Amino acid sequence: MGYLGRRIGLSQDVGDSNPATPDGAVGGGILDLFTNGYFERQGDIYNAPGVVVSGLTATGGVISDYTSGSAVYRAHIFTSSGTLNVTALGAFDNTVEYLVVAGGGGGGAYNNNRGGGGGAGGLRSNFPTIPAPFKTPGLTATVQPYAITVGGGGVGAFSGPGFINPGSNSSIESIVVASGGGGGGNRLDDPAPGTFPLSPEMAGGSGGGGGSGPGGGTGAPTVNSPDPLTPQAQGFAGGNGTGSAPNYGGGGGGGAGAVGANGTSTVGGNGGSGLQVLIAGTPGVDQPVGTPGTNPGGGYFAGGGGGGVYTASGLGTGGDGGGGNGGNSPGNSTAGTQSTGGGGGGNTGKSGGSGIVVVRYKIASIATAKATGGAISFYGGKTIHAFTSSGTFATAPNWNAATVEYVVVAGGGGGYNNDTGGGGGAGGYRTGTTPIGAHPVSTSIQVGAGGAPSYTVSTQASNGGPSYFGTPLTAAGGGGGGGGPSGANGVPGGSGGGGGYLGSGGAGNTPPTSPSQGNPGGAGGTPGAAGAGGGGAGGVGGDDRPPYGGGHGGIGVQLPATFRNSDSTPGPNGGGLGYPGPGSGAAALFWVGGGGGGSTDNPSGVSGGDGGGPGGPYAGGGNGGHYPQTSGGAGKVNSGGGGGATDDAEDADPKINGSGGSGIVIIAYPS
Repeated sequence: MGYLGRRIGLSQDVGDSNPATPDGAVGGGILDLFTNGYFERQGDIYNAPGVVVSGLTATGGVISDYTSGSAVYRAHIFTSSGTLNVTALGAFDNTVEYLVVAGGGGGGAYNNNRGGGGGAGGLRSNFPTIPAPFKTPGLTATVQPYAITVGGGGVGAFSGPGFINPGSNSSIESIVVASGGGGGGNRLDDPAPGTFPLSPEMAGGSGGGGGSGPGGGTGAPTVNSPDPLTPQAQGFAGGNGTGSAPNYGGGGGGGAGAVGANGTSTVGGNGGSGLQVLIAGTPGVDQPVGTPGTNPGGGYFAGGGGGGVYTASGLGTGGDGGGGNGGNSPGNSTAGTQSTGGGGGGNTGKSGGSGIVVVRYKIASIATAKATGGAISFYGGKTIHAFTSSGTFATAPNWNAATVEYVVVAGGGGGYNNDTGGGGGAGGYRTGTTPIGAHPVSTSIQVGAGGAPSYTVSTQASNGGPSYFGTPLTAAGGGGGGGGPSGANGVPGGSGGGGGYLGSGGAGNTPPTSPSQGNPGGAGGTPGAAGAGGGGAGGVGGDDRPPYGGGHGGIGVQLPATFRNSDSTPGPNGGGLGYPGPGSGAAALFWVGGGGGGSTDNPSGVSGGDGGGPGGPYAGGGNGGHYPQTSGGAGKVNSGGGGGATDDAEDADPKINGSGGSGIVIIAYPS
């Protein structure tokens, strides 16, 4: 027998850390038993027996495990709609913290000038740092599935007689509901005048900014959330536009943290700032979601869009949290950032950013990551960093030089939305391994945005943005879809865009020093027929289907087994890592890189092509639309999917959208 701290027990040199030995215990005395029990609960002792104390057991979304002080949290990040499925309650308090941000409102426009900024999506949260007037009550989880809805951003107003488009709601069931941001006001002589209350679509989670000249447009207020929680305020009002020469500044959209600024005779109003909510990662390091802002660490959401001006400089800037900048004639406004709820910039009327839902709770297992950046989870003996937005992968002091596995998916190309257009090609897809040497190593991560659709006759849709894990490991953005008569060919890209009528498909990217990143788009048909599908990461885009069917998008690819954490299994609309794919069971999960479907202008029983292959939409690719008034689907967030094409944008409803899906970068290494 030995003694340790006056406690009697087996000597430290007895036993072999295996309680199944004849001695029946591990040496070290009762004090060590207490210590063992503590660390065993923390998950640090590989072969320790006993009951493991944990938090909730739940699946859904992209998982981020991290420490904050002495606590360890698990966050479920939803950048698309899905399900948070709680299957067991834990030993901790079952009250969860949440962030629910709706889609931002689209920016206003009329002949490319004088539009107000879109209002930010409403923000609902019980996170401790939320200001007292807006902080909502806690949510006590029970064993059940919770439907998660992530709202899309409102489409920017068209150039010419346009529409005012609010964002869509985000929610956790009907328990927590954030209202879509109000649309930015158009110029006041537009058929949808940009002043509240004549244009009620300007009101929302945060209000849209007022349009300008002739006369000054009144910015819209915030609206109360429809959920039963109190308080119900979700944001702030938009600023007013001015009718004064020479620049007729539009008002800035309201944000979750401040009102939008008024426009003046020389400048557009700045968008109201959003709020910093450090709910998805360790404080003090860059958050895996949100945008940079005034305070370090990022994690800003729901910034208002900037107001536009007539000519020259003086455009309003977007608020911290993804608000898009306003523009000056003839253009250069920017969209709200995806997965932030930021409002779109006014003037050319850019779209608001999509929303986001994050749910976190305390867990008892502790695993120390050897690097920072992205959403961090632990699966299959690996540490996984998932970047749904750009950031930095930086080794920590405990880093051991290792070969890491990666997946890099670029943004998908936009679909063509006028005259039997082609679907967008999927973003380039790269996967492999690369060595990371001794600490310190810092590598820049870029997540490419989806390409914009084209509404202009004979102008091809835009390519998606490139993604990279350090610039040598770059995936090219997907090619934009083509449309007739000129500009009919699909654009080359990571995967090529589909051809419009009489057009050929764009080539897939095949760099000379690496394997192919994708596949070519299909070829379009004769005038009055159909466009082709964009290429997918796993297969070529389909040609038009005579006599009038749109071509199917090319199939995507399934993520490598390393990254298929069952806790992040996607639902029918995503809500995890990747999206559903063809097939059934496990083979139909965790897919990315589907090509967008081509469109058709014939209404008699035919359809546009399916995104990501026949039977889709699969792997994040958007379905093609058909005449009349059936819009092409957007590529899904963080899928690299190509946007679906639409025939004749002028005949479609104002929610038309064929933008490509943003990309993703995922990295894994031994824990």
